Amino acid sequence: MRHAAGSSIPQLGQRRPVTFAVVVTLPAPVSEEKSVHRRAFRLSLPAFLFALVASAPVLASVQAPEDRVNASAAKRVAADSPYKLGAGTQLIVPAGWSIASEEASAVTLESPEGGSRVYVYETKQTSADTAVAATWQHFLPQADRKLRSTTPLQDADGWDNQQNYVYETSPDEKRSVTAQAMHRGDLWVVRLIDVSNDVAGKREADLALLREEALPPNFVRESFAGRTAHPLDAARLDALRAFIRDSQKTLNIPGVSIGVVQNGKVLMAEGFGVRELGKPEKVDADSLYLIASNTKSLTTLMLGKLVDEKVIRWDEPVTQVLPDFRLGDADTTKKVQIKHLLCACTGLPRHDLEWLLSPPGAPATLALSILSRMQPTSKFGETYQYSNPIAAAAGLVGGHAAYPDLEIGAGYDQAMATRVFKPLGMTRTTFDFARATRGNYAHPYALNQEAQQVPVNMAQNEVIHAIRPAGGAWSNVNDLLKYVGMEAAGGVLPDGSRYIQKSVLEARTAPQVKTRRDSWYGMGLETDARTGVRMVFHGGRMRGYRSNIMWLPEYNVGAVILTNADSGDILMDAVPRRLLELLFDGKPEAQGMVTFAAKSIETRVASARRSITLPADPAVVSKLASHYHNDLLGDIRVERSGGNTRFNFGAWQAPIASRSTPDGGSLLVVTSPGWWPELVMGNKDGKRTLTIRDAQHEYVFTEAS
Repeated sequence: MRHAAGSSIPQLGQRRPVTFAVVVTLPAPVSEEKSVHRRAFRLSLPAFLFALVASAPVLASVQAPEDRVNASAAKRVAADSPYKLGAGTQLIVPAGWSIASEEASAVTLESPEGGSRVYVYETKQTSADTAVAATWQHFLPQADRKLRSTTPLQDADGWDNQQNYVYETSPDEKRSVTAQAMHRGDLWVVRLIDVSNDVAGKREADLALLREEALPPNFVRESFAGRTAHPLDAARLDALRAFIRDSQKTLNIPGVSIGVVQNGKVLMAEGFGVRELGKPEKVDADSLYLIASNTKSLTTLMLGKLVDEKVIRWDEPVTQVLPDFRLGDADTTKKVQIKHLLCACTGLPRHDLEWLLSPPGAPATLALSILSRMQPTSKFGETYQYSNPIAAAAGLVGGHAAYPDLEIGAGYDQAMATRVFKPLGMTRTTFDFARATRGNYAHPYALNQEAQQVPVNMAQNEVIHAIRPAGGAWSNVNDLLKYVGMEAAGGVLPDGSRYIQKSVLEARTAPQVKTRRDSWYGMGLETDARTGVRMVFHGGRMRGYRSNIMWLPEYNVGAVILTNADSGDILMDAVPRRLLELLFDGKPEAQGMVTFAAKSIETRVASARRSITLPADPAVVSKLASHYHNDLLGDIRVERSGGNTRFNFGAWQAPIASRSTPDGGSLLVVTSPGWWPELVMGNKDGKRTLTIRDAQHEYVFTEAS
């Protein structure tokens, strides 16, 4: 079989005697913006490789041994349930999932929707390759999946010699297949995932639970609970600076700005590197970056101020404030209260392509227009589903409540200026792209197909302005430290005055929906307590920009990290980890996260490059029409010049590559730095078509005259 050990799978060198293998099949890659919040300590990947790696491996989990069921009788789990395999591998089965079959060393889990499965297998082998091959043989001996890429993973959570495998799938399958092998002592565990796109899109939290709570026998995570935090003295701050310098170099990030505040005092606010490659101007604490989804926490703070002023209530139905608010589902529309707009708990999925490909200058009402067509794909409050348009509506609702006579976007801008930016002294923070990019700002960069840092076309970022309450703010370390310091101090400003009632502030971090075993999403903010210390945070990702804000409420300490490259992704997790290490004498893991991420990026770029033909195969592009149209996403014009073919989306354009699919077909890959969406060629009603998909939607561009 193609997935068996042998010439089709690179040999990984000598392994310890015992192997734990996990094989996973996920839906096909999703080509959408990942300007989402960050999860603490999670290894992430550059957005330009999202189309390649969206099917990341996820660990399967099962019930505790005493709850084992007959292999022929599937058992649905009512609540998240601990489970152990025969050799002691620890798992958690997500609520609603079924144990389809189980043995002493193997278990099969099935999603609530059916048709998507996670397999976990304990085995003793000589390598990751042989462990994965044994897992395929055990669960799916007739399968014939061609290996697409193999990538080593960082040692973590007690596992070592981890390896990730991604397999080829055809676009029409609308699913993805991955495997992950993990090693501990004399045991290999393999996780094999076979999940449809739509299930992966709406079961992100479940899959993360399966992945992140798969632990070796008797392993206990490090906990900082009950420890006293160290003051961040000069030596500890120098250690943090050294970490940033090394990380910037290792990850080849042009510019990094960072700030730290403790007990109301700014201890660090500085920059490392340059604003623009090839030019000498340095980034500093005043340099502006697009902070993307970090805007959400600022938006929900504005709503909190309006609650404090009794202009709105958290439990107020949205339609009472904004009668034009409509979702594609009338029942869900009735249920949505103001607190639900930023809770990721309404059942509405990611729905980004309609704003990512919107025309320049689209109005703020775009978010409301998109929402009117959005249908829930899970029950209200059932599972975590992150969605930008409804988060954008949160800001519009607040702005309209405060300034009902203004255009809805202008109302939001004014509410943010008067309730957040001015009282906190955030003098440089703005939604105005022209203003932000006139002076001291960090230019965005992403890797191209040759692993070179190249500029990102700012037009790809400007589309966020239409839904700016969800991700359109520009800010800097100096301004964001004022915000983070206030949050860490429970609503008190440096001069001792109270900016907002603590109860209102904390309502934003109250659990609305679970995201992990010990983490949850509130209102535009996530809380992670897996280390025994409650960390509140949010991250931001747009093309060429990666950022994170975080604070520890019980310790009155917080930090801001801003970068101007997609390769800054890992710093969104590694900087908070390094800060915890310095505060609580934690195990030194942050540096390894960065070192390993750099190696992983190199491997993945090479794999992505091998999978495509660039310039695109002439035989493939010769079948293209010159113009395609979709009523929601607009137009694609095909431009040919000097043997190269480009897709012109109006505001921006990029060369295309081609890639063969397992079913013998071809698809086209847009090779824009920071985003590699895939489009499938086809025909409908005698006209040529191009189809682009995200996890739970697809849009068809049809040949136009």
